Amino acid sequence: MPTVGIPAGGFKTVGQIVGTNAIQFHSGQDGMAITIEMLSAHVSGAPVVDHDGTYVGFISEVDILTALAGGHDLNRLTAEQLMVKNPISVRKSTPIAEAIQIMADKHLLNLPVEENGRVTYSVTRHDLLRASVGMPVDIEE
Repeated sequence: MPTVGIPAGGFKTVGQIVGTNAIQFHSGQDGMAITIEMLSAHVSGAPVVDHDGTYVGFISEVDILTALAGGHDLNRLTAEQLMVKNPISVRKSTPIAEAIQIMADKHLLNLPVEENGRVTYSVTRHDLLRASVGMPVDIEE
C-alpha cells in the first residue's frame, strides 16, 4: 500500500515536492522588514518580485549580513538594493537530482521554482532531503 503523499515510484521532479518556503519579498520592501520576516519565519532567504509579480532577484541572510558589515542601515535599503540580480531558479519539471546538483554547485539553501516568470514557491535543502528519502511533508508533525 503506497504511503499517503508520496507518488507511485517516488518523487522524481521538483513539482512533486511540497515546498515549505512560500515567502516572497517585493522589490521596494525595506531591508529591516525583510530581515524581521526572515528571522520570524526561520528562512535563510527568499525570492524578490517586482510590482507585476515577476521574479527579479533573491535575498539571503548573507546579503543582509554583508550590508550590515558594510555599515549600511537596513531601514534605508530596499530589497532591490540588497538582492542578487539574475538569480537561479528551476521549473516544476526539473528532476530532483538536477535541483540537488544546482544547490550543491552554487551553495544554495533555497531554490525558487519558477513558471512563466513567476515564483510559485521555493524548495529548501530540507525539502529535497525529505523527498529523496520518500517522506511526505507532514511526516515531521
